[in-house]
Amino acid sequence: MAREGDMGDRRPAEVFHPGEHLLDELNARGWTQTEFAEIVGRPVRTVNEIVNGRRGITPETARGFAAALGTSPEFWLNLDSAYLLWKAREDVSPIERRARMRAQYPVRDMALRKWIRSSEDVQVVESQLLRFFEVPTLQAKPKHAFTAAPRRSAPEREELSPIQKAWLYRVKHIGDAMQVPRYSAKRLGTAVQRLEAYREAPEEIRNIPKVLAECGVRLVIVEPLPSSKIDGVCIWVGASPVIGLSLRFDRIDNFWFVLRHEIEHVLNGDGKDLAILDSEVVEDSRREDLSPREQAANNAAAEFCVPQKELDSFMLRKGPLFSRKQVLAFAKTLRLHPGLVAGQLRRRLDRWDLFGEMLVPIRSTITPVAMTDGYGHVCPVDV
Repeated sequence: MAREGDMGDRRPAEVFHPGEHLLDELNARGWTQTEFAEIVGRPVRTVNEIVNGRRGITPETARGFAAALGTSPEFWLNLDSAYLLWKAREDVSPIERRARMRAQYPVRDMALRKWIRSSEDVQVVESQLLRFFEVPTLQAKPKHAFTAAPRRSAPEREELSPIQKAWLYRVKHIGDAMQVPRYSAKRLGTAVQRLEAYREAPEEIRNIPKVLAECGVRLVIVEPLPSSKIDGVCIWVGASPVIGLSLRFDRIDNFWFVLRHEIEHVLNGDGKDLAILDSEVVEDSRREDLSPREQAANNAAAEFCVPQKELDSFMLRKGPLFSRKQVLAFAKTLRLHPGLVAGQLRRRLDRWDLFGEMLVPIRSTITPVAMTDGYGHVCPVDV
Protein backbone atom coordinates (compact mmCIF):
# COMPACT_ATOMS: atom_id res chain seq x y z
CA MET A 1 0.00 0.00 0.00
CA ALA A 2 1.36 3.39 -0.96
CA ARG A 3 2.12 5.72 1.91
CA GLU A 4 1.57 9.45 1.94
CA GLY A 5 4.34 11.02 -0.11
CA ASP A 6 4.70 7.96 -2.40
CA MET A 7 3.91 8.29 -6.11
CA GLY A 8 0.61 6.47 -5.62
CA ASP A 9 -0.60 8.77 -2.85
CA ARG A 10 0.40 12.26 -3.91
CA ARG A 11 -2.25 14.78 -2.94
CA PRO A 12 -3.27 17.10 -5.81
CA ALA A 13 -2.99 20.82 -5.17
CA GLU A 14 -6.68 21.32 -5.99
CA VAL A 15 -9.60 19.18 -7.13
CA PHE A 16 -12.50 20.86 -8.90
CA HIS A 17 -16.18 20.30 -8.25
CA PRO A 18 -17.98 18.15 -10.91
CA GLY A 19 -19.96 21.26 -11.79
CA GLU A 20 -16.93 22.74 -13.52
CA HIS A 21 -16.58 19.64 -15.67
CA LEU A 22 -20.29 19.83 -16.46
CA LEU A 23 -19.97 23.49 -17.49
CA ASP A 24 -17.10 22.61 -19.85
CA GLU A 25 -19.24 19.89 -21.45
CA LEU A 26 -22.18 22.27 -21.92
CA ASN A 27 -19.97 24.98 -23.44
CA ALA A 28 -18.40 22.47 -25.81
CA ARG A 29 -21.86 21.53 -27.06
CA GLY A 30 -23.31 25.04 -27.01
CA TRP A 31 -26.04 24.00 -24.58
CA THR A 32 -27.51 26.28 -21.98
CA GLN A 33 -28.24 25.06 -18.50
CA THR A 34 -31.96 25.30 -19.28
CA GLU A 35 -31.57 23.09 -22.38
CA PHE A 36 -29.54 20.53 -20.44
CA ALA A 37 -32.11 20.49 -17.64
CA GLU A 38 -34.79 19.66 -20.21
CA ILE A 39 -32.62 16.89 -21.68
CA VAL A 40 -31.96 15.14 -18.36
CA GLY A 41 -35.42 15.84 -16.94
CA ARG A 42 -34.17 17.79 -13.93
CA PRO A 43 -35.16 21.21 -12.61
CA VAL A 44 -33.04 24.08 -13.92
CA ARG A 45 -32.25 24.98 -10.31
CA THR A 46 -30.67 21.56 -9.74
CA VAL A 47 -28.39 21.91 -12.77
CA ASN A 48 -27.48 25.47 -11.78
CA GLU A 49 -26.56 24.44 -8.21
CA ILE A 50 -24.34 21.64 -9.53
CA VAL A 51 -22.61 24.00 -11.99
CA ASN A 52 -21.96 26.46 -9.16
CA GLY A 53 -20.64 23.80 -6.79
CA ARG A 54 -23.51 23.98 -4.32
CA ARG A 55 -24.91 20.47 -4.93
CA GLY A 56 -23.27 17.09 -5.22
CA ILE A 57 -23.81 14.24 -7.66
CA THR A 58 -26.30 11.53 -6.70
CA PRO A 59 -26.37 8.11 -8.40
CA GLU A 60 -29.57 9.10 -10.23
CA THR A 61 -28.00 12.35 -11.43
CA ALA A 62 -24.85 10.50 -12.52
CA ARG A 63 -26.90 8.10 -14.65
CA GLY A 64 -28.73 10.99 -16.31
CA PHE A 65 -25.54 12.96 -17.04
CA ALA A 66 -23.86 9.85 -18.43
CA ALA A 67 -26.76 9.14 -20.81
CA ALA A 68 -26.86 12.74 -22.04
CA LEU A 69 -23.10 13.29 -22.39
CA GLY A 70 -21.90 9.86 -23.48
CA THR A 71 -19.88 9.11 -20.37
CA SER A 72 -20.29 6.58 -17.59
CA PRO A 73 -22.14 7.14 -14.30
CA GLU A 74 -18.93 6.17 -12.49
CA PHE A 75 -17.14 9.10 -14.13
CA TRP A 76 -19.41 11.62 -12.40
CA LEU A 77 -19.53 9.77 -9.09
CA ASN A 78 -15.74 9.54 -9.07
CA LEU A 79 -15.42 13.26 -9.74
CA ASP A 80 -17.75 13.97 -6.84
CA SER A 81 -15.92 11.55 -4.48
CA ALA A 82 -12.53 12.97 -5.40
CA TYR A 83 -13.77 16.49 -4.70
CA LEU A 84 -15.29 15.53 -1.34
CA LEU A 85 -12.09 13.74 -0.29
CA TRP A 86 -10.02 16.73 -1.31
CA LYS A 87 -12.24 19.02 0.78
CA ALA A 88 -11.84 16.69 3.78
CA ARG A 89 -8.06 16.77 3.56
CA GLU A 90 -7.31 17.23 7.29
CA ASP A 91 -4.40 15.30 8.78
CA VAL A 92 -5.50 11.73 9.61
CA SER A 93 -2.18 10.60 11.09
CA PRO A 94 -3.56 10.86 14.67
CA ILE A 95 -6.29 8.41 13.67
CA GLU A 96 -3.68 6.01 12.30
CA ARG A 97 -1.65 6.28 15.50
CA ARG A 98 -4.66 5.70 17.73
CA ALA A 99 -5.65 2.63 15.70
CA ARG A 100 -2.10 1.27 15.88
CA MET A 101 -1.94 1.78 19.65
CA ARG A 102 -5.24 0.04 20.24
CA ALA A 103 -4.24 -2.85 17.99
CA GLN A 104 -1.08 -3.41 20.05
CA TYR A 105 -2.23 -2.59 23.58
CA PRO A 106 -5.49 -2.72 25.60
CA VAL A 107 -5.65 1.07 25.85
CA ARG A 108 -9.28 1.25 26.96
CA ASP A 109 -8.88 -1.35 29.72
CA MET A 110 -5.67 0.27 30.93
CA ALA A 111 -7.35 3.67 31.11
CA LEU A 112 -10.30 2.23 33.02
CA ARG A 113 -7.89 0.75 35.56
CA LYS A 114 -6.04 4.10 35.84
CA TRP A 115 -2.78 2.55 34.61
CA ILE A 116 -2.67 5.32 32.04
CA ARG A 117 -4.60 8.58 31.85
CA SER A 118 -7.20 8.94 29.16
CA SER A 119 -6.57 11.86 26.80
CA GLU A 120 -7.74 13.22 23.46
CA ASP A 121 -4.10 14.03 22.67
CA VAL A 122 -2.66 11.01 20.88
CA GLN A 123 0.89 12.07 21.80
CA VAL A 124 0.04 12.02 25.52
CA VAL A 125 -1.40 8.49 25.32
CA GLU A 126 1.51 7.22 23.23
CA SER A 127 4.06 8.65 25.68
CA GLN A 128 2.33 6.91 28.58
CA LEU A 129 2.31 3.58 26.74
CA LEU A 130 6.02 3.88 25.95
CA ARG A 131 6.79 4.48 29.63
CA PHE A 132 4.46 1.71 30.82
CA PHE A 133 5.91 -0.95 28.52
CA GLU A 134 9.45 0.44 28.74
CA VAL A 135 9.96 0.60 24.98
CA PRO A 136 11.43 3.40 22.82
CA THR A 137 8.75 3.09 20.11
CA LEU A 138 5.40 1.37 19.72
CA GLN A 139 6.97 -0.92 17.13
CA ALA A 140 9.62 -2.17 19.57
CA LYS A 141 9.06 -5.43 21.42
CA PRO A 142 9.02 -5.49 25.25
CA LYS A 143 12.27 -6.34 26.96
CA HIS A 144 13.58 -9.89 26.73
CA ALA A 145 13.18 -10.44 30.47
CA PHE A 146 9.44 -9.97 30.28
CA THR A 147 8.67 -12.42 27.54
CA ALA A 148 6.86 -15.51 28.77
CA ALA A 149 8.76 -18.78 29.03
CA PRO A 150 6.96 -21.78 27.51
CA ARG A 151 4.80 -23.84 29.87
CA ARG A 152 4.64 -26.85 27.57
CA SER A 153 7.48 -29.22 26.74
CA ALA A 154 7.96 -27.55 23.35
CA PRO A 155 10.98 -25.19 23.39
CA GLU A 156 9.21 -22.26 21.70
CA ARG A 157 8.45 -19.22 23.79
CA GLU A 158 4.81 -18.42 24.27
CA GLU A 159 3.74 -15.10 22.77
CA LEU A 160 1.83 -13.00 25.27
CA SER A 161 -1.43 -11.32 24.35
CA PRO A 162 -1.59 -7.51 24.73
CA ILE A 163 -3.77 -7.94 27.82
CA GLN A 164 -1.29 -10.36 29.41
CA LYS A 165 1.60 -8.00 28.68
CA ALA A 166 -0.22 -5.12 30.32
CA TRP A 167 -1.03 -7.17 33.44
CA LEU A 168 2.56 -8.42 33.67
CA TYR A 169 4.04 -4.94 33.45
CA ARG A 170 1.65 -3.65 36.10
CA VAL A 171 2.92 -6.37 38.45
CA LYS A 172 6.47 -5.40 37.56
CA HIS A 173 5.94 -1.68 38.23
CA ILE A 174 4.34 -2.31 41.62
CA GLY A 175 7.07 -4.80 42.54
CA ASP A 176 9.69 -2.22 41.58
CA ALA A 177 8.25 0.24 44.09
CA MET A 178 8.25 -2.16 47.04
CA GLN A 179 11.00 -2.13 49.66
CA VAL A 180 12.00 -5.54 51.07
CA PRO A 181 15.19 -7.05 52.53
CA ARG A 182 17.64 -8.89 50.32
CA TYR A 183 16.22 -12.14 49.01
CA SER A 184 17.25 -15.32 50.82
CA ALA A 185 16.36 -18.71 49.36
CA LYS A 186 17.17 -20.29 52.72
CA ARG A 187 14.71 -18.04 54.55
CA LEU A 188 12.05 -18.68 51.92
CA GLY A 189 12.49 -22.45 52.30
CA THR A 190 11.96 -22.07 56.04
CA ALA A 191 9.01 -19.75 55.46
CA VAL A 192 7.19 -22.43 53.46
CA GLN A 193 7.09 -24.51 56.63
CA ARG A 194 5.65 -21.53 58.50
CA LEU A 195 2.99 -21.12 55.84
CA GLU A 196 1.81 -24.68 56.46
CA ALA A 197 0.42 -23.51 59.80
CA TYR A 198 -1.86 -21.07 57.98
CA ARG A 199 -3.62 -23.68 55.85
CA GLU A 200 -6.31 -24.55 58.39
CA ALA A 201 -7.89 -21.14 59.01
CA PRO A 202 -8.63 -18.79 56.07
CA GLU A 203 -8.10 -15.69 58.22
CA GLU A 204 -4.44 -16.65 58.73
CA ILE A 205 -3.83 -15.86 55.07
CA ARG A 206 -3.45 -12.22 56.06
CA ASN A 207 0.02 -13.05 57.45
CA ILE A 208 1.42 -14.19 54.10
CA PRO A 209 2.63 -10.84 52.63
CA LYS A 210 4.69 -10.13 55.74
CA VAL A 211 6.21 -13.62 55.84
CA LEU A 212 7.25 -13.42 52.20
CA ALA A 213 8.57 -9.86 52.54
CA GLU A 214 10.86 -10.98 55.37
CA CYS A 215 12.43 -13.41 52.89
CA GLY A 216 12.89 -10.69 50.27
CA VAL A 217 9.95 -11.82 48.15
CA ARG A 218 7.57 -9.13 46.90
CA LEU A 219 3.93 -10.27 46.73
CA VAL A 220 1.74 -8.26 44.35
CA ILE A 221 -1.95 -8.77 43.62
CA VAL A 222 -3.33 -7.30 40.41
CA GLU A 223 -6.91 -7.87 39.34
CA PRO A 224 -6.82 -9.46 35.89
CA LEU A 225 -7.95 -7.71 32.76
CA PRO A 226 -10.89 -9.31 30.91
CA SER A 227 -10.19 -12.66 29.21
CA SER A 228 -6.55 -12.81 30.34
CA LYS A 229 -6.93 -16.16 32.18
CA ILE A 230 -3.79 -15.34 34.18
CA ASP A 231 -3.34 -16.93 37.60
CA GLY A 232 0.14 -15.79 38.56
CA VAL A 233 3.63 -14.83 37.52
CA CYS A 234 7.19 -15.16 38.75
CA ILE A 235 9.56 -12.41 37.64
CA TRP A 236 12.73 -10.91 39.05
CA VAL A 237 13.55 -7.26 39.55
CA GLY A 238 17.31 -7.35 39.71
CA ALA A 239 18.11 -9.93 42.38
CA SER A 240 14.65 -9.71 43.97
CA PRO A 241 11.81 -12.09 43.07
CA VAL A 242 8.29 -10.81 42.54
CA ILE A 243 5.25 -13.05 42.81
CA GLY A 244 2.17 -11.67 41.10
CA LEU A 245 -1.27 -13.15 41.72
CA SER A 246 -4.52 -12.35 39.94
CA LEU A 247 -6.96 -14.08 42.32
CA ARG A 248 -9.26 -14.58 39.33
CA PHE A 249 -10.84 -17.46 41.26
CA ASP A 250 -11.81 -16.37 44.76
CA ARG A 251 -11.33 -19.82 46.32
CA ILE A 252 -9.09 -21.02 49.09
CA ASP A 253 -7.87 -24.06 47.13
CA ASN A 254 -6.92 -22.04 44.07
CA PHE A 255 -5.18 -19.39 46.15
CA TRP A 256 -2.91 -21.81 47.99
CA PHE A 257 -2.15 -23.91 44.91
CA VAL A 258 -1.15 -20.91 42.77
CA LEU A 259 0.82 -19.24 45.56
CA ARG A 260 2.82 -22.39 46.33
CA HIS A 261 3.30 -22.96 42.60
CA GLU A 262 4.89 -19.51 42.23
CA ILE A 263 6.98 -19.94 45.40
CA GLU A 264 8.45 -23.10 43.87
CA HIS A 265 9.41 -21.14 40.78
CA VAL A 266 11.20 -18.64 43.02
CA LEU A 267 13.01 -21.38 44.97
CA ASN A 268 14.16 -22.95 41.70
CA GLY A 269 15.36 -19.61 40.35
CA ASP A 270 12.84 -19.67 37.51
CA GLY A 271 11.89 -16.45 35.79
CA LYS A 272 15.27 -14.72 35.86
CA ASP A 273 15.67 -14.79 32.10
CA LEU A 274 12.05 -15.17 31.01
CA ALA A 275 8.96 -14.37 33.02
CA ILE A 276 7.06 -17.42 34.23
CA LEU A 277 3.52 -16.39 33.40
CA ASP A 278 1.03 -19.00 34.57
CA SER A 279 -2.49 -19.17 33.18
CA GLU A 280 -5.12 -21.77 34.03
CA VAL A 281 -2.68 -23.34 36.48
CA VAL A 282 -5.05 -25.63 38.37
CA GLU A 283 -7.06 -26.59 35.32
CA ASP A 284 -3.92 -27.65 33.40
CA SER A 285 -2.01 -29.14 36.35
CA ARG A 286 -2.75 -32.73 35.34
CA ARG A 287 -1.55 -32.32 31.76
CA GLU A 288 1.28 -34.60 30.73
CA ASP A 289 2.86 -32.23 28.20
CA LEU A 290 3.90 -29.54 30.68
CA SER A 291 7.55 -28.56 30.89
CA PRO A 292 9.63 -30.12 33.72
CA ARG A 293 9.70 -26.72 35.42
CA GLU A 294 5.90 -26.51 35.47
CA GLN A 295 5.53 -30.12 36.58
CA ALA A 296 7.87 -29.48 39.49
CA ALA A 297 5.90 -26.40 40.54
CA ASN A 298 2.60 -28.27 40.29
CA ASN A 299 3.91 -31.19 42.31
CA ALA A 300 5.13 -28.86 45.06
CA ALA A 301 1.78 -27.03 45.08
CA ALA A 302 -0.25 -30.22 45.29
CA GLU A 303 1.95 -31.62 48.08
CA PHE A 304 1.60 -28.36 50.01
CA CYS A 305 -2.19 -28.28 49.74
CA VAL A 306 -2.62 -31.91 50.78
CA PRO A 307 0.20 -34.42 51.35
CA GLN A 308 -0.20 -36.61 48.30
CA LYS A 309 0.51 -39.99 49.95
CA GLU A 310 -2.14 -39.21 52.54
CA LEU A 311 -4.54 -38.23 49.77
CA ASP A 312 -3.74 -41.42 47.83
CA SER A 313 -4.57 -43.50 50.90
CA PHE A 314 -7.78 -41.59 51.56
CA MET A 315 -8.98 -42.01 47.97
CA LEU A 316 -8.12 -45.72 48.00
CA ARG A 317 -10.00 -46.29 51.24
CA LYS A 318 -13.03 -44.12 50.66
CA GLY A 319 -13.42 -44.03 46.88
CA PRO A 320 -14.93 -43.96 44.39
CA LEU A 321 -17.62 -41.96 46.22
CA PHE A 322 -16.69 -39.32 48.78
CA SER A 323 -19.05 -37.78 51.29
CA ARG A 324 -18.88 -34.36 52.86
CA LYS A 325 -18.47 -35.98 56.28
CA GLN A 326 -15.45 -37.99 55.07
CA VAL A 327 -13.77 -34.91 53.61
CA LEU A 328 -14.30 -32.90 56.80
CA ALA A 329 -12.89 -35.68 58.98
CA PHE A 330 -9.85 -36.18 56.73
CA ALA A 331 -9.11 -32.45 56.65
CA LYS A 332 -9.38 -32.23 60.43
CA THR A 333 -6.93 -35.09 60.86
CA LEU A 334 -4.34 -33.26 58.72
CA ARG A 335 -5.18 -29.86 60.23
CA LEU A 336 -6.17 -28.50 56.84
CA HIS A 337 -9.09 -26.41 55.74
CA PRO A 338 -11.54 -28.81 54.04
CA GLY A 339 -11.49 -26.59 50.96
CA LEU A 340 -7.92 -27.72 50.25
CA VAL A 341 -8.94 -31.38 50.36
CA ALA A 342 -11.98 -30.61 48.23
CA GLY A 343 -9.81 -28.76 45.71
CA GLN A 344 -7.36 -31.63 45.37
CA LEU A 345 -10.16 -34.16 44.97
CA ARG A 346 -11.74 -32.04 42.25
CA ARG A 347 -8.34 -31.83 40.53
CA ARG A 348 -7.58 -35.56 40.82
CA LEU A 349 -11.04 -36.68 39.71
CA ASP A 350 -11.47 -33.90 37.15
CA ARG A 351 -14.80 -33.25 38.83
CA TRP A 352 -15.03 -29.49 39.19
CA ASP A 353 -18.64 -29.74 40.34
CA LEU A 354 -17.82 -31.41 43.67
CA PHE A 355 -17.78 -29.78 47.13
CA GLY A 356 -18.16 -26.23 45.91
CA GLU A 357 -19.57 -25.15 49.27
CA MET A 358 -16.22 -25.91 50.94
CA LEU A 359 -14.24 -23.55 48.71
CA VAL A 360 -14.48 -20.43 50.84
CA PRO A 361 -13.49 -17.02 49.40
CA ILE A 362 -10.23 -15.42 50.51
CA ARG A 363 -9.96 -12.27 48.41
CA SER A 364 -11.35 -9.98 51.10
CA THR A 365 -8.78 -11.37 53.55
CA ILE A 366 -5.60 -10.97 51.50
CA THR A 367 -6.20 -7.83 49.39
CA PRO A 368 -6.29 -5.32 52.28
CA VAL A 369 -2.87 -6.44 53.57
CA ALA A 370 -1.06 -7.01 50.27
CA MET A 371 0.07 -4.58 47.58
CA THR A 372 -3.14 -4.76 45.60
CA ASP A 373 -4.26 -3.10 42.38
CA GLY A 374 -7.96 -3.67 41.70
CA TYR A 375 -10.77 -5.37 43.58
CA GLY A 376 -11.71 -1.99 45.00
CA HIS A 377 -8.13 -1.08 45.91
CA VAL A 378 -6.08 1.61 44.17
CA CYS A 379 -2.34 1.03 44.24
CA PRO A 380 -0.53 4.40 44.46
CA VAL A 381 2.17 3.41 42.00
CA ASP A 382 2.40 5.62 38.93
CA VAL A 383 4.61 5.02 35.92
